[in-house]
Amino acid sequence: MRILTGIQPSGQLHIGNYFGAIKPAVELQTRGDCTYFIADYHSMTSLTDAAARRQNTLDVALDWLACGLDPRKNVLFRQSDVPEVCELMWILGTLTPMGLLERAHSYKDKTAKGLSPNFGLFAYPVLMAADILLYDTNLVPVGRDQKQHVEMTRDIAIKFNHTYGETFVVPEPEIRDETAVVPGLDGQKMSKSYGNTLPIFGEEKAVRKLIMSIVMDSRTPQEPKPDADKNLAIQLLRLVAPVEVAADYENRLRAGGLGYGDLKKALFEYYWTFFAPYRAKRAELAANLDYVHDVLRDGAARARTTSADVLDRARKACGLS
Repeated sequence: MRILTGIQPSGQLHIGNYFGAIKPAVELQTRGDCTYFIADYHSMTSLTDAAARRQNTLDVALDWLACGLDPRKNVLFRQSDVPEVCELMWILGTLTPMGLLERAHSYKDKTAKGLSPNFGLFAYPVLMAADILLYDTNLVPVGRDQKQHVEMTRDIAIKFNHTYGETFVVPEPEIRDETAVVPGLDGQKMSKSYGNTLPIFGEEKAVRKLIMSIVMDSRTPQEPKPDADKNLAIQLLRLVAPVEVAADYENRLRAGGLGYGDLKKALFEYYWTFFAPYRAKRAELAANLDYVHDVLRDGAARARTTSADVLDRARKACGLS
């Protein structure tokens, strides 16, 4: 079972990224042969600051290694360190119908939000298809927003196989329904775009300030809160505190007598404790960047042993060699 996960270096990772993507992806390490890549080519559709891309890419590597990705068991590399992906993108692009790309929800959503409708953004699904097919991937775990892209990959692979003969493994998506949307500090979905995030590796004083500034309603501590389960601090506490602890705070809030300030202090303490081992590991890695760069170089070399074979197979199938 070959499993592939891509991580875009678009900025500082937050707890929504952790519970929605990092944690489930790290848990996949026990299920098969996992490949993780940092999608720096994909980041070019929205990020044009070269220094920021370099730093973000390093930060993503640090964050994922700190959160439990084991490079001895799995492959971690920079997308741009495997040049075969660009050649395969062109090969696949020659068979990809314009209508298929025009139906992409992500393209429509991003251009509607003001992103420039450039070729890279439009052709994003073809590059994603190359990412997936280049490693004979069987399974691609994605959120619902990326399901369509995996389905497009399947369509492209099937069309290539029909045109040139059986060449590519046709992958299956695995939709992570169990990971609920993590609410941001304003109650919307946690997203860098909304500026409402709680970072995984933030500074203690800054994170405490963020949590203590969460806006609550005007009810006094003594008033019962029958809607305690809808309280934002309670929802976040459920993620980082033991089940019984979160339930106790929810019951106390519902019954009355628990102040919002005390609730937010508890949320900070449990958040800080939950991520403490990851912060310690990240600090250790940040003090040994040579090791991190070695992991990425080794990962790229291992990835290329597969990508070279797959590309060679595709080149022969379509008459390029």
